[in-house]
Amino acid sequence: MAELNSWTSIQQHGLLSTSALLDLFEVDDAERQVIESEWRPDSVRLEHDVHGTAVIRDQRPMPPSTLAPLLQGMAPSDWYRLLNRKSFFWATEDRLFRLLKAGPYRNRLHDVLKVDTRELLARHADRITLAHFNTGVSAFGPKFMRGADTFMSIPDYPLGTIHTEVVEVVVDYHVPDVAEFTLAVEQWKGDRLHRRLGVGNGG
Repeated sequence: MAELNSWTSIQQHGLLSTSALLDLFEVDDAERQVIESEWRPDSVRLEHDVHGTAVIRDQRPMPPSTLAPLLQGMAPSDWYRLLNRKSFFWATEDRLFRLLKAGPYRNRLHDVLKVDTRELLARHADRITLAHFNTGVSAFGPKFMRGADTFMSIPDYPLGTIHTEVVEVVVDYHVPDVAEFTLAVEQWKGDRLHRRLGVGNGG
């Protein structure tokens, strides 16, 4: 699930984490410190003479007041920096539609990429980690404590335990070649398909 009209940029630069996007847009250190380490209650718009505009999604469901009690061995700023270095995929359509229908997003259009998971793993398995809950939300209480070991490598992921469900598939920093195995690109508003932008290079 990506920002509206971001597919063209994704084709050119790949799927970028917040940190990768800040690198591409050459954001200065002071602004970068705020974006990477502090809570974002609203989306942040970036401008660049060459690359145009980009939007960094808000972190509204993860304020420090509810995040701090859930953290083990780190402060909220550490958690924000950790997440900002990662590119996220939902493992199931159910999770995708939960976010599309969430209050802040249900009345907005979004670009949705469907990717070939097998190809994603074949190319980037050494940089992929998995999580068993939505790591960008802190409203569900101590059931979802988190820390440096929240994101687990594929071999270490304990299937058959409380972590049976994979919720997030996470790639460190960026996925530069994602367009090569994107099967479809669509625009959705909530749970309604608005239009199909076409088949990606992987289709």
